[in-house]
Amino acid sequence: MNIATPFLAIAAAVLSAALHPALASDDPYLQKRAAMVRDQIEREGISDPRVLAAMRDVPRHLFVSPSFRAKAYEPFPLPIGEGQTISQPYVVGFMTQFLRLKETDRVLEVGTGSGYQAAVAAKLAAEVYSVEILESLAARSRRTLSDLGFRNVVVRQGDGYYGWEEKAPFDAIIVTCAGGHIPPSLLRQLRNGGRMIMPVGGPFMTQNLVFIEKDARGSITHRNVLPVAFVRLLGH
Repeated sequence: MNIATPFLAIAAAVLSAALHPALASDDPYLQKRAAMVRDQIEREGISDPRVLAAMRDVPRHLFVSPSFRAKAYEPFPLPIGEGQTISQPYVVGFMTQFLRLKETDRVLEVGTGSGYQAAVAAKLAAEVYSVEILESLAARSRRTLSDLGFRNVVVRQGDGYYGWEEKAPFDAIIVTCAGGHIPPSLLRQLRNGGRMIMPVGGPFMTQNLVFIEKDARGSITHRNVLPVAFVRLLGH
């Protein structure tokens, strides 16, 4: 019997709790998070057990300012500064489930914002590379993710319209801000067999989440999956 693996798992959990006391005694947030997943995510049709578990684990209240923490688990987006928002929980769950993330996947996120979506994806995938155009948000989300012990997320400041060429190809791409079209650079950086989801539509137009798949031969298909309202894609 190999006792090393369970011992290391216990040690990691103890270390995590020591580094992040808010995660060790999370009441009332622990109960609020469980209720959020049950009532807003699972009850509305999100059924992937890995997605549900990730959203139970990630402390959403630590990705918003202290003045908004009491509202962190309510069913609407919240401001995070610079005219940007953290998406409502259901939309995060919906987008994440559509990507069908695997433990070996390399993920690109365009629009880091608070870092919450990156954290949820990092619970499910091997690597997450996230691009944020606003330096203040990039710095803040980088610090939050590091403080929470996420070692498989890299955040950089830049124009996400152009993706992250050096780290391509990606198994999955998630765009958390709305553009008038799907950036060709992101389609090029999507691996054959990869999946992408992005809100498409102008600031005064109807927006839809568009799910894109690239098959083994590189052919691309896409379809609208949900009407949404996102902040716009800045930059290009």
